[in-house]
Amino acid sequence: MFQSDKEIKEFLDFKYKLFNNQSYIETDPIQIPHKYNSINDIEISAFIASQLAWGNRKAIIKSATKLLNKMGDSPCEWLLDAKDEDYDVFDDFVYRTFNSSDIKYFIFQLSDIVQNHSSLGNYFKLLYEKSNSDVKSMLQLFRDSFMNNASEKTARHMGSISKGSAAKRLNMFLRWMVRNDNLGVDFGIWDFISPKELFIPLDVHSGRVACKLGLLKRNANDWKSVDLLTSKLKTFDPDDPVKYDFALFGLGVFERF
Repeated sequence: MFQSDKEIKEFLDFKYKLFNNQSYIETDPIQIPHKYNSINDIEISAFIASQLAWGNRKAIIKSATKLLNKMGDSPCEWLLDAKDEDYDVFDDFVYRTFNSSDIKYFIFQLSDIVQNHSSLGNYFKLLYEKSNSDVKSMLQLFRDSFMNNASEKTARHMGSISKGSAAKRLNMFLRWMVRNDNLGVDFGIWDFISPKELFIPLDVHSGRVACKLGLLKRNANDWKSVDLLTSKLKTFDPDDPVKYDFALFGLGVFERF
C-alpha cells in the first residue's frame, strides 16, 4: 500500500487536516463540552462525556446529554451545591454497563474534587506534579485515587494502566484538554502538560487502521500498543503525535479503511 514511512506520514497528515474541523464536532462526543463556556463546566462535562465514550457515538452523545441535563446549566455549580438527596436524580440513569450506582459514584468523586481543589484541572495539575511530570504516572495516580472507594464493578469502568489497560477514555479526555492547534476541536485549556507528552487514545478503530498501515505489529488494544503506536507517531510529529488520532479514527469510522 505504502512504500515508506514518508508516504504514510503524508497520508496521515492529509487525513488529519481533513477530519480535524468543525464538522467533526457534530458527530463526536466532544460536542458535549463545546456546549459550555466556563472552563470548569467544560472540564466536568468533557470528563463525563469521555468516560461514557464507548459504543455507538449517537448513543454516547444521547446518554451524556441526558446525564448532564440533570445537572442544570452548570455541572460545576451543581457539584458544588448538591446535597445527598439531589443524587436521586440519577436513579433512572443507565448506559450499557453503567447503572445509577456507578454514575452516582463518578459524580460524587467529581464533587469531592471540585469541593477540595476548585476545579478538575487544578487536581490534575497537582497529580502531574506529584508524578514528576510524567503523564503515564499521572493517569495511574488519578485512576487509583478516583476509584479508591469504588466497588469492584464500578472500578471496572476506568481502565488501569498498571494492569495493561489502554486507558482510551482517559487519554481522549487529556487530548481534549491539552491539545491546542487553533482548529477549534480540542480545547487546549491545560497548559501545564505539553501535547508532546500525550498518548494516543487507542480503540478498535484506530488500532485496526494502525495495523493495516503497518504502524503497529500487534492487534491487542492495550497499553503496550498505546506506547508503541505513540512512539511511532512521534517520529512523524514529535511535538504533537496525538493529532494523528483524528486521522486513524476518522479513517476507521468515516471511511471504513
